[in-house]
Amino acid sequence: MRLKRATRACAVTLALMCAWAASAQGPLEHKPAPDFIRTDFDGRRVTLSELHGKVVLLNFWATWCAPCQAELPHFAEWQRRYRAQGLQVIAVSMDDEPKAPRALASKLKLGFPVLLGDEKLGELYGGVLGFPVSFLIARDGTMTARIEGEADLQALEARIQELLAQK
Repeated sequence: MRLKRATRACAVTLALMCAWAASAQGPLEHKPAPDFIRTDFDGRRVTLSELHGKVVLLNFWATWCAPCQAELPHFAEWQRRYRAQGLQVIAVSMDDEPKAPRALASKLKLGFPVLLGDEKLGELYGGVLGFPVSFLIARDGTMTARIEGEADLQALEARIQELLAQK
């Protein structure tokens, strides 16, 4: 009996702590996407604010994350399919060193900027603690969604199509 009460108390405490943490950082949706300037693995400068007018899928990932590796080829396909309509995918590897993500990006022939992130960049986006984490950014630069964990690819593609249709 005591164990059940203790377990219940722990669950309630954990739920309250999670709710507090979420309210402390506040929802990012419908706020301007934090700007950043980074250099991708091809040596090109990537500045988020320069992509104003495009729909951006910003994906935080790591090479050791199986769901991340499963999503990247789909994102590459969308980049090819929707580029002319204004989609720009950016992949931010949160690996400590660039060697492994550079090799994977080259092997997968992604066709979009892949760059190395860090804790500071993750914090700009409300903290990136698990992978994958993706953000959908509208043409006006506001964030419309934060997708944590493996994305429902059909739903995400449908949402991208909706945003692309909005001129």
